[in-house]
Amino acid sequence: MTPTILEDPALRPTRRPVQRGPVSVAFQGERGAFAHLALERTFGPRAWLVTTRTFADVVRAVRQGTATYGMLPVHNSVLGEIPGVRALLEAPGLEVVQEVEQPVVHCLLGAPGATLEDITHVYSHPVALAQCTRFLAAHPAMVPQEWHDTAAAAREVQQRRARHEAAIASAPAAARYGLTLLARDIADERDNSTWFVVVQRAA
Repeated sequence: MTPTILEDPALRPTRRPVQRGPVSVAFQGERGAFAHLALERTFGPRAWLVTTRTFADVVRAVRQGTATYGMLPVHNSVLGEIPGVRALLEAPGLEVVQEVEQPVVHCLLGAPGATLEDITHVYSHPVALAQCTRFLAAHPAMVPQEWHDTAAAAREVQQRRARHEAAIASAPAAARYGLTLLARDIADERDNSTWFVVVQRAA
């Protein structure tokens, strides 16, 4: 079912074909984030990645020409419309060209050698933490800690290598950052997807 935000005439994708291969694309987060997975499905593995910290930074990169395209999340099947993104898309100077539905499978990732029983602190984006409340409630020793991005949380766990710390992120993030997959598919709702849109500068 198409999210309501994509039925808005002002935001409806034009479905113009995008360039694949070595083209620059901005997204919020780090490599291994769900936005990055959606980006690779759309543009292929040879895209030049422009990582940013916020959704506004994605829009800024496209407007300033730092990136040809931007990838922005607009709707999650569990939590609904992503706060703040509609206003960014409605501002002048952008064109929505495509939408991408990305399955979201949250996993618990720990440092090498860690076990589920070791974990006392779990880092992730606030949206991901909100989507995994049942799992966290079933493991009361795990204290959720908000981080600005799921993959960035995974990278932080990899860098610190503390056996009591874990991240909620994608399985590809575990492979990318050399982490142990402690639990798979831990979201409250198993049928979980996020719709992203591809934007470019308006002609």
